[in-house]
Amino acid sequence: MSVMRLTLRQRLLGYLLLVHGAGLLLAARLLLPSPLLFVGVELLILASLAGGVWLMQRALQPLGYTERFRDLLQEQQYSGRLALTGTPELDRLIDVFNTMLGALYQERLAIGEQRGFLAQLLDATPAAVVVFDFDGAVSLVNASAVALLQLQAPQGRPLAAAAGSARSAALLAQLEALTLGPGTLLTDLEGRRYRAQRGQFFDRGFARDFLMVEELTIELERSERATYDKLIKVLAHEVNNTVAATGSVLDSLLFYRAQLAPDDGVDFATAIDAVQRRNRSMGEFIERFTRVVKMPDPELRPVDIGAMVDDIVWLNREQCKRLGIALVWTRRDALAPWPMDAQLIEQALINIVKNAIEAVAASAAPERRIELALAASGAGARLTISDSGNLLGEAPARQLFTPFFSTKKGGQGIGLMFVREVLSRHGFGYRLAADQGMTRFEIAFT
Repeated sequence: MSVMRLTLRQRLLGYLLLVHGAGLLLAARLLLPSPLLFVGVELLILASLAGGVWLMQRALQPLGYTERFRDLLQEQQYSGRLALTGTPELDRLIDVFNTMLGALYQERLAIGEQRGFLAQLLDATPAAVVVFDFDGAVSLVNASAVALLQLQAPQGRPLAAAAGSARSAALLAQLEALTLGPGTLLTDLEGRRYRAQRGQFFDRGFARDFLMVEELTIELERSERATYDKLIKVLAHEVNNTVAATGSVLDSLLFYRAQLAPDDGVDFATAIDAVQRRNRSMGEFIERFTRVVKMPDPELRPVDIGAMVDDIVWLNREQCKRLGIALVWTRRDALAPWPMDAQLIEQALINIVKNAIEAVAASAAPERRIELALAASGAGARLTISDSGNLLGEAPARQLFTPFFSTKKGGQGIGLMFVREVLSRHGFGYRLAADQGMTRFEIAFT
């Protein structure tokens, strides 16, 4: 059984009633024979009781203001103020309360403005920002983080549990493994590169982590392109000068064949011819790089993508048949013509199909197959070229589109560089990755 606890006011009032009630009873017993004296004493005791109650109310008045102050704090009504009473002692306490409320109101106003600014800043920044709570679960993400990291309903869950794709899962695993410190370069399954940093801040006295991630692919591609442009221009200048001079000298040397014995003349001519072929090969090699650097800006005209790929399939049909490779459509949606430079895109697609044929031809896989799929995708389209050769293997994804790197024996790494340049200049997205035993090259026409 619970015992009802009396408040301080009730106990003080009970004490006054008890003391003055005892006084009234005692006065009635002792002074009853003297009516006038009895009435005077009774009036005095009642006056004392009234004065005691008044003093008790005044003494307990600060407690009432304290309760009102507590209510304002609980309701977070920091803009409210307590009214002065005219009592100097109580008014000093009320001034303290009002000063505290004013300070809390200004602090809350400043925090609200800072949070609003921070929210707008996070939404506007292109960098992905992920903030974790005290338990390591995601508590805040900006729009860039959701898009860049492909997150799905991340709030309240560990970061790895919010992965929306295989690429996202691999990248998030790397992000979760980051320790506090300076920025680190990461690469996902598609070769995209990121700079990521894990930091820490204190919230209510406890440490919380956050991640900042920004994609460097475009920035690095521009830097690489500028570097390769300069390198190839210098190489082309020097090699072309050497090839031209060497070719001229070799042509001149052929005039001396008639001065040699017949057998020696044949050997001499054969050697000169071999050197000339190698000289021309060197010139063609550097010319292929020069074409990438000197590529003209795309001239956009409506092009039927499906018809273009049909022509490429027809051109490679006999070669695939001879090599025992099935070159087939798995899906071909009817699409409206799309603006692009037909010559550049066709050459890029020929490079991709050629790479796929060479990969399947060099592979020991029992299935020899190249699949084409053209599908509408939102307001655009997506073309996928898949081959069973799967030569990507363990090749680092970030190296696939760089010059001089190739997964093929004797490859020069020019084809994919040309493809990347063509697609980048058109603004088309692309992806090259191994997927379930197949190498898939996807192009997003957007």
